[in-house]
Amino acid sequence: MKSPRWQRRAEDRPREICAAALEVFAEKGFAAAKLEEIAKRAGVSKGTLYLYFEDKEQLFRAVVRNTVVPNVENLQAALIQTGLPFADLIRLFLSQFVAMTGQVPVGAVAKMVISESRNFPKLAKVWHDEVVSKGLGTIRALIEMAQAKGEVRQGDARLYTFTLMGPMLMGVIYRETLEPIGGEPLDLAALASQHADAVLAGLLTEEAR
Repeated sequence: MKSPRWQRRAEDRPREICAAALEVFAEKGFAAAKLEEIAKRAGVSKGTLYLYFEDKEQLFRAVVRNTVVPNVENLQAALIQTGLPFADLIRLFLSQFVAMTGQVPVGAVAKMVISESRNFPKLAKVWHDEVVSKGLGTIRALIEMAQAKGEVRQGDARLYTFTLMGPMLMGVIYRETLEPIGGEPLDLAALASQHADAVLAGLLTEEAR
């Protein structure tokens, strides 16, 4: 017979609370999310939740750092260690990005941050500092290294990064926002593949092609 969740080791509780909070934030948004519901899904009392997190904002920070950031960091490490040519690296990155969105509700959290950033600007700052800046920074660094090796044409690497990620992020937001109300389903994997062909045609030098 399995032990009740509340009899598990205390060190497991923050992780379980974060997992439950991620579900609730993704479903309801930040403002509508209730700590009582998060505690219930985590199998703890509201009082126990307050032993680990003083308020909902601190809990959101923990959710991002414990559930989203590790996936971003793992993707960063995988890309940096491959040593692949830039074209192969970008195809790998886009496919892994699509896989990550299937494992973690990145789109739902991003939509929440966008919709509630005016009322909760600290949420946007956490998302920027912990996720967006790290992800964009990694891609920018890869582009700059490829430029140094003569694989990518000269230009503003930061702007190239937005060119690369813009359609993918739009696809993620479309899937979270418009598909649920009847929008035509979007195949993110197919988008990633076709986008890679299109963007690499513009980024690669003649020698790299």
